[in-house]
Amino acid sequence: MAEEDTAGSRRLGVEGRTSSTISNQDSDLLIPQLKFLISNVKNMVPNPLTSENYSIWRLQLSQHFAANGYDAHLTGLAVRPPDSVPHEQNRWKLIDCNLVSALLATISPPILPYVINLGSAHDVWTALERRLQPTNRSRVIQLKNELHQIQMRDRTMQQYLDQIKTIVNNIAAAGSTVDTKDIVLYILNGMPTAYNSFKTAIRTSLQPIHLDDLYSLLSSEKIILQQQNLKDSQNSESTAFFSNRNYRWKKSRGRGSFQRHPTNDRSMPQVEALSSARPPFQCPTCQICGKSGHVALNCWH
Repeated sequence: MAEEDTAGSRRLGVEGRTSSTISNQDSDLLIPQLKFLISNVKNMVPNPLTSENYSIWRLQLSQHFAANGYDAHLTGLAVRPPDSVPHEQNRWKLIDCNLVSALLATISPPILPYVINLGSAHDVWTALERRLQPTNRSRVIQLKNELHQIQMRDRTMQQYLDQIKTIVNNIAAAGSTVDTKDIVLYILNGMPTAYNSFKTAIRTSLQPIHLDDLYSLLSSEKIILQQQNLKDSQNSESTAFFSNRNYRWKKSRGRGSFQRHPTNDRSMPQVEALSSARPPFQCPTCQICGKSGHVALNCWH
């Protein structure tokens, strides 16, 4: 019986040493990975954290930490060892402090005051989530409202489509998405009335349209409308030219007809003046017969 206990103790001792050796080996493998994570964190996360890109920043860092085996420090699953194991506790502190430094290196100066006094990577991670997640949701609502009300107005087609792409990308960066069908509707709703026939064709199409195909069709439609507007302007200019020419010809004819009798207009006042200056006409009386209507030279007597 004593021999069995001794053998069991030896077996447990070997298993304990083996487990400890494996744990130490795994722990030793983490140190090179920690160095790699810290040295490449800015390459993996090129844009510092702001109030507008929290979702993208969070996704990039969580993937980078998980790929190197340190995501448990962010989620809180890597619990700090008790004081009874000082070696493990010191090792945990070393890793966590380096992870905190890596996190702070990817945060912009306006956000740093929120986490500058926190001591663990998990505390920094959760504090940023509490602080920026509500702001992120508000930004998503704001961007979707802006997308809903967007209008082409005096923008070119390329500027209009680029603006919509920017809004959609910002919504994705804020952690939300917009359905392709909704994006198509927003694009069509913001276009002017000159595109009504085009919008009707897209809306009544039985097959869903891809955004890239829609962009190509819109560019072609813009060129067609520009050519049509150019033709219309040329036709209107020609019509205006001939109308103006016809008007001038009629006007010149009218002036000529008035100039045919220039003396009539100018002589009318003179004739009236002369007629008013003469004495009233009196019928002559014959000196022989005494009758009126003729003079003595014409009298039959």
